[in-house]
Amino acid sequence: MSENNPQQQKPQLSFWQIFNMCFGFLGIQFGFALQNANVSRIFQTLGASIDDIPILWIAAPLTGLIVQPIIGYLSDNTWGRWGRRRPFFVLGAVCTTLALFVMPHSPALWIAAGMLWIMDASINIAMEPFRAFVGDNLPNKQRTLGYAMQSFFIGIGAVIASALPYILSNYFDVSNTAPAGEIADSVRYAFYFGGAVLFLAVMWTVISTKEYSPEELAEFEKHTDESPIQTTGQRSATQYRNGSILWASIGSIFTATIWLCEWDKQLFILSIGILSFGPLQLYCATKLNQLKRHAETTEQLSTNREKQSLIFCVVDDLFNMPKAMHQLALVQFFSWFALFAMWIYTTAAVTDYHYGSQDVLSKAYNDGADWVGLLFAVYNGFAAIAAIFIPILAKKLGLKVTHCINLFCGGLGLISFKFISDPTLLWLPMIGIGIAWASILSVPYALLANTLPAKKMGVYMGIFNFFIVIPQLLAASVLGLIVRVLFDGQPIYALITGGALMMVAGIAVLRVNVDNSQ
Repeated sequence: MSENNPQQQKPQLSFWQIFNMCFGFLGIQFGFALQNANVSRIFQTLGASIDDIPILWIAAPLTGLIVQPIIGYLSDNTWGRWGRRRPFFVLGAVCTTLALFVMPHSPALWIAAGMLWIMDASINIAMEPFRAFVGDNLPNKQRTLGYAMQSFFIGIGAVIASALPYILSNYFDVSNTAPAGEIADSVRYAFYFGGAVLFLAVMWTVISTKEYSPEELAEFEKHTDESPIQTTGQRSATQYRNGSILWASIGSIFTATIWLCEWDKQLFILSIGILSFGPLQLYCATKLNQLKRHAETTEQLSTNREKQSLIFCVVDDLFNMPKAMHQLALVQFFSWFALFAMWIYTTAAVTDYHYGSQDVLSKAYNDGADWVGLLFAVYNGFAAIAAIFIPILAKKLGLKVTHCINLFCGGLGLISFKFISDPTLLWLPMIGIGIAWASILSVPYALLANTLPAKKMGVYMGIFNFFIVIPQLLAASVLGLIVRVLFDGQPIYALITGGALMMVAGIAVLRVNVDNSQ
């Protein structure tokens, strides 16, 4: 990135500059897609039952909940020779690559579950700064294009990654079966290749892209024509204390009820999460009272609260976030609940409903699992195509209407799995799912980015991830119970549930009130 006069507005970047800054997402999605398409298969191969799969997947959203705001905060406050975001790209790429090499050698289920935690934490270290990277480097008018470019690379990377086991098995005669308790060679080799691609793609972005300094970003923000950012207001020490009592009480009662009534143990994830938010708010109340005693003016208090510890700043920013984030929360909640249902249940649904097998050692099961990998490649391929047209459609219809249409396409696609008996035709609903996936990865960020202050772009993008993670935690907690109790253990109904919720998200986005709707 060339030097710019800091007194000007942020300049527009060329196509190839945007291409280079987003190219790393090709590698990140390579690892993410291998995880999504194959981890349930690995778990079942190592002895997990269908009921166990959601709780084993808890690693993915939980690590995102913890890691992303921390990395966002740290990258906001990092500046050195390699910039703000790029050091985290490198760290995440190295750790994820190593995790991809080790994961398919897991000798036991508990080791595979632990490796999923490590892999997902590493992916999040690299992924979170990429969202802020677009907000840092692009002017408002180009942010939709930037996030759509990320969606394009996500689609391309995921197409190849999701299809790799199928390609290796059917075109290179690599075995897709293995003795009991061992991972098939087709999966292992796919993970090796994915690790190499991830590292090289991320390093391309690191080497080919520069960053604006915090001082330059501050000057650019001063000279934008946008209206002041609207927030929900700073929280007082009393509000934090009252919130602490409320959340701790609800969490304690919920936890005790689960224990005494012997409810499904997966619900402890929710109850402990609610309970733990109480002490966090009590910590913030204590810190604010200390600051008030040492601050002579309101302005000094406001300045000092931004210089506190990581935990305080993340929680405080959560309560002081822009109103647009509140409005988009419901959209994200239903969208990502649906996606999580798809990721953890598609293999079980297709192998059971369409291939008639739950035996992980059978050829029918493994053929079905390979087909799911190819189906995931198909929806990501259509996502790459959709990403090209989303900015064009958004200019004509606006971002909200565009996102609503795309989410309805995805919802109908998921529901149609129940009504398509021939597995060779399951690529058809993947068209709609791919359109929705491209939109979910770009439009909410484009709606949000212009409402965020430049100096906190990273931490707010990390906090925005809460609205992605919380529905996944809920899905991991209750989906197994829902499928077992309401649907007699038939995983196909998890996909139908996800499809209905994705359409609810489409309706919810129309209620989002933002000025930058284009």
